[in-house]
Amino acid sequence: MMRGAGHRFSIDPAISWYRSPVDRDLLHGLMQRSDLKGALQTLAHLGYFFSTALLAYWLFGQVNSDNWYWSLPLFLSAMFLHGTMGPFMGLIAIHELQHRTVFKTRWLNIFFESVYAFISWSDHIWYRQSHAIHHQATCHAAFDGEVLLPVKFSLKRWQVWLGLLAWNPRTTWLRLKTVWQHANGRLTGDWYQHVLPATDPTLRRRHQNWARILIAGHATLALIFLAMGHGFLVVVFTFGTFYCSWLGFLTGVPQHYGLNPDVPDFRLNTRTYTCSWLPAFYYWNMQYHIEHHMYPAVPFYNLPALRQAIEDDLPPAAHGLYATWRELLLIKARIRSNPDFEVEFDLPNAVVKN
Repeated sequence: MMRGAGHRFSIDPAISWYRSPVDRDLLHGLMQRSDLKGALQTLAHLGYFFSTALLAYWLFGQVNSDNWYWSLPLFLSAMFLHGTMGPFMGLIAIHELQHRTVFKTRWLNIFFESVYAFISWSDHIWYRQSHAIHHQATCHAAFDGEVLLPVKFSLKRWQVWLGLLAWNPRTTWLRLKTVWQHANGRLTGDWYQHVLPATDPTLRRRHQNWARILIAGHATLALIFLAMGHGFLVVVFTFGTFYCSWLGFLTGVPQHYGLNPDVPDFRLNTRTYTCSWLPAFYYWNMQYHIEHHMYPAVPFYNLPALRQAIEDDLPPAAHGLYATWRELLLIKARIRSNPDFEVEFDLPNAVVKN
């Protein structure tokens, strides 16, 4: 969702945010972190990724044998399952770990943040700076370049569907090209310049070194895979997060789509929806997005309880991705017919725009 080219950003937003009231002792309890709960999510998440990678690798070998007639559909299914996890291996998992709320033990958050960032070719150095600003100035155009409203998406081009359901090579090329540019110290776009300013050479050096680690590390592993005769591991590991982005798209776009900019009330610029346990597992409970923005120190596994505590002060939440996307597409149609359309909620303690 990041934008910002041609946009100069201000500093020190100093926005007085409205937060739904919650009992102080209850909030203190909800902010408690758990190494056990963090480990269950993180190890299950990583285990899913590597298990489906190995399953796809084994089935690929079967496709090239006399068993192709049964192994081919199973192979394609395994690749689809593996790719479905891919988008969540990047900035979704990293996002939670960067809040340092997944594990009680701080170094575990830092360690797994680096693991996820390496696997997914993610720019977690930039993202750490960018996302802190996003929380301070959510959807305020003068300050927040991570999410500028209105968020836009289109499903009309065949390349989009290729990336959602299979693999779009252009998207992969652009990601690798960006990492290469960063490894050579080239930053483009006003938001990158704002988040990683030239006045902080130490931060820029760390950012450049991380891009070099990504290139050198993945190239080394790819060469090892090829030298050992396991070339398909390059597909499921080196590029394992670059395809089948359909579920990442469906869960992520609703966060701020069609909502209101420049207002100091997360209920008006951020969306919560509810869903079954499986999308919630993939998405680290970020469907509770209003609650997360209001109280970012609450771990993702406690967000349902936080929702229950403050639900009477929040907009109603659509249940399930189907209902959520029906709501989004209705908003999209209204915006198309009236570019000035804004979503309104009948809220207690409503806050007006700045």
